[in-house]
Amino acid sequence: MDVLINVFVALHVIGIASLLGGFLTQMKAIGAGTARFNPAMLHGALTMLITGVALVGLNQADDQAVNNVKIGIKMAVLVVILALVYVKRDDEQVEKAVFGAVGGLTTANIFIATLWT
Repeated sequence: MDVLINVFVALHVIGIASLLGGFLTQMKAIGAGTARFNPAMLHGALTMLITGVALVGLNQADDQAVNNVKIGIKMAVLVVILALVYVKRDDEQVEKAVFGAVGGLTTANIFIATLWT
């Protein structure tokens, strides 16, 4: 079971990297007002959602303690990220505030995951 959990953790990190990497590669475009959500950001958010739900199920099946409040907050933040990216995915230009919100929420989700023990 530990190997399976570690595989899903790795996939979850790949999803985070895709979402945050898509944001960071467009930092210059944000300043110019031409930033847009790329498919990697949408796929990264979806990967995070699917692997996160799987991790909760696997950890509970393995009789490990799961902090449901933390998971609930992380999922709520991720759903907001996913909604913003999904709705604006076809726009040629995304407003600076929306694009910045996705980056900020992604960073907040990372800090919640790592600092909340």
